[in-house]
Amino acid sequence: MPTQAPKCLPWVDYPAGNDGMTGASDILVVGVGNLLLRDDGVGIHAIHALQADPPPGVTLLDAGTAILHALPFVAAAGRVLVIDAARGGKPPGSIYLFEGVAGVPEDGLSSLHALGLREAMRVLDPETPMPPVTVVGVEPENMDYGMELTVDVAAALPRVVGLVRRLVAEWSPALAGAGAVQ
Repeated sequence: MPTQAPKCLPWVDYPAGNDGMTGASDILVVGVGNLLLRDDGVGIHAIHALQADPPPGVTLLDAGTAILHALPFVAAAGRVLVIDAARGGKPPGSIYLFEGVAGVPEDGLSSLHALGLREAMRVLDPETPMPPVTVVGVEPENMDYGMELTVDVAAALPRVVGLVRRLVAEWSPALAGAGAVQ
């Protein structure tokens, strides 16, 4: 019996300028990575987990490796949170939080796809103001072919989802006041 895929915002459904979102305070949560390369797909797995109980007022986007296709959503958002595999030298499953587009942190920590997002944003109109971009990164263990996360990265997934929910609540006063975070 075939299983039904989780419902995620398809990346081909571009917003029509800023009219596609409800205002400058909108938060975009983007999962990036390659589901076919085990832990590289952690951002996509996180988006699918969030989709089961989406945070109110947040747009969830499964961008996969199609960074250029995500740009209209990024440009229309008031704030962007990217979930990705990130190498920082800590044990697999370690979670990092950093500003991803302003530059690579001095400690060498880097998202495997945030640099691609920064480079892709250069194709946008220079007059387009870019929203702040924060990255939640997860230290990968295995990036070989395979669709399952490794044990340590899979164990980190609920903590990643909880961190995303906490950040969204902090960024959205209406959500924080409603006690929406578990």
